[in-house]
Amino acid sequence: MKLYSINTGYFKLDGGSMFGVVPKSIWHKMHPADENNMCRWAMRCLLVEDGNRLILIDTGIGNKQDEKFYSHYYLHGNESLAQSLKAKGFHRDDITDVFLTHLHFDHCGGVLEWNSSRDAFLPVFKHAKVWTNPQHWQSAMFPNPREKASFLKENFKPIEDDGRLHLIQSAGEWFAGWHNTYVNGHTDAMMLPRIRYKDTEVWYMADLIASQYHIKIPYVMGFDIRPLDVMQEKQAALTYAVSNKTILFFEHDPDCEAALVTETEKGIVISERFPLDEY
Repeated sequence: MKLYSINTGYFKLDGGSMFGVVPKSIWHKMHPADENNMCRWAMRCLLVEDGNRLILIDTGIGNKQDEKFYSHYYLHGNESLAQSLKAKGFHRDDITDVFLTHLHFDHCGGVLEWNSSRDAFLPVFKHAKVWTNPQHWQSAMFPNPREKASFLKENFKPIEDDGRLHLIQSAGEWFAGWHNTYVNGHTDAMMLPRIRYKDTEVWYMADLIASQYHIKIPYVMGFDIRPLDVMQEKQAALTYAVSNKTILFFEHDPDCEAALVTETEKGIVISERFPLDEY
């Protein structure tokens, strides 16, 4: 099995939304905001090569929304999904499976694109099955008021319509070397894949621990629907990572791709940061 970090680009989100009840006077020292209180974040995916399967975890924000929509998120940088795949020696047509941790627009927006006349959507990965789970699919199709703006049905409903949607029925081992953990604090049944890699595991943290700045338990995003559950889920994940020397892979950290954590008198902290391909 081989793993490749795939950066789809950068965007900006309100710092207060990303750090919740933590005062700006504290988080601003770690991750400074611009004059509009916006902080820079990555949209980093993970490509898993396993035998004849080439599995892409999440897809970034995509390019099919209108200019007004994107103006809220200040997309920037020269990297894209296609360019990052090419840099690793792959093409989007090589992808056999797209695994979506959840269906918020910045995680699944790259699954579909407009056709040439912009009157229908086409699959970006035309040979790929697209995976989510039944519980999360229901949440996305019938969203609560808090998440409604994050679940854009044009990002995922056409996948069901064209027969490419596949549902993982339960947490646990998906196949040898791949284990899915479900968490419910950020959104219902978000899937965090933990993948056997070399002499350890890599755990794709999605929005449970979005960055190195979210390691501390109280650093919970304003987007989370159940903040207290997030705190418990983070504690359990970090405890496991310490005990098993598991690599945490950060989807949204603009600077830190992967890290190991350790237990100290002040709690669990990062002990080592590195690009995944240097581990």
